[in-house]
Amino acid sequence: MIPLEKPGSRGSPSAAASGVGRSLAAPRRPPPPPQARGLLTEIRTAVRTEPFQDGYSLSPGRELGRGKFAVVRKCIKKDSGKEFAAKFMRKRRKGQDCRMEIIHEIAVLELAQDNPWVINLHEVYETPSEMILVLEYAAGGEIFDQCVADREDAFKEKDVQRLMRQILEGVRFLHAHNVVHLDLKPQNILLTSESPLGDIKIVDFGLSRIMKNSEELREIMGTPEYVAPEILSYDPISMATDMWSIGVLTYVMLTGVSPFLGDDKQETFLNISQMNLSYSEEEFDVVSESAINFIKTLLVKKPEHRATAEECLKHPWLTESSIQDPSFKVKGTLEEANALQEGDSVPEINSDTQKPETEESVVTEELIVFTSYTLGQCRQSEKEKMEQKAISKRFKFEEPLLQEIPGEFIY
Repeated sequence: MIPLEKPGSRGSPSAAASGVGRSLAAPRRPPPPPQARGLLTEIRTAVRTEPFQDGYSLSPGRELGRGKFAVVRKCIKKDSGKEFAAKFMRKRRKGQDCRMEIIHEIAVLELAQDNPWVINLHEVYETPSEMILVLEYAAGGEIFDQCVADREDAFKEKDVQRLMRQILEGVRFLHAHNVVHLDLKPQNILLTSESPLGDIKIVDFGLSRIMKNSEELREIMGTPEYVAPEILSYDPISMATDMWSIGVLTYVMLTGVSPFLGDDKQETFLNISQMNLSYSEEEFDVVSESAINFIKTLLVKKPEHRATAEECLKHPWLTESSIQDPSFKVKGTLEEANALQEGDSVPEINSDTQKPETEESVVTEELIVFTSYTLGQCRQSEKEKMEQKAISKRFKFEEPLLQEIPGEFIY
């Protein structure tokens, strides 16, 4: 604290001569601590500084994943022969120190250490330039392949029911511990095995945030096709933001189609804002009415009207007694979901009825246009053919393009 000056002391000859009472600039308000931005700052895991190669050998062959700021390689622990996935994450990008974001990701993984549906953290290494997260190895890879496969190789509805229960149990755990993931999508859902179809593991908490009841959190981040309307309008995020993404994810897993995908990012954003999506018979011809109802309880514009993870797990589509075939229908609740969506719909925007730009809307638009990519996002490096095929089915995956501060983390 700066002591108050005595009356008349400022600028007096005696004060000037002695240097006491000299004019002081107003103290700068310190920047908000990382917790104010929803980041955890403390970890329990001992960070090892010895060479990573002393304890592990990298497996030959292709990378498991690569992104703007990270690469994932399969590795073998030398003393046990056990397989792991090593995620190498650069600490600095274009002069910006991103170590705290990595610490937050580690802290979230520690928090979920005992949950079977979240990837397990084994060890952490640090070098002058990067941090290395040694993670559980999920041999089945991303669920991407099954989402875009031909019908005979794609997920069956009973598969989606089982996997979605696991995803929701993992998300329910995270939400109960005030963690919102903010980037739930097929790239961030792994399988323990591909054949037979294994269990899921939720990964990549680089965008996750800690929610506190006493404060609002607004972020411009996510992956275009999966972001909720409140992200685009820069309204407060909540656990319901994840539930929207789960609705999109369910749609994708059942149909192989991305419901809001446009020809470019701006059209995708417009489709989301205006709730332009279809439940056509062509896309849902072998999907039960109960599954469609489940999606409709999530793809609701108003966050407060979306089903929670707990409510989703009680939905008839996911209960053990569900009849898992397209003939199973839920009456009543389907009409309610339709009415709820109709009440949340947004009138189509045209050039004659555009609202005047406000300072906030301009800032939001700049954040959307001048985009940056998230810390730690890893993509499969050998999926170009599959992605081309996906695009032909009106379905593709984007890197996360939105970030709190545009351009901060691009190198």
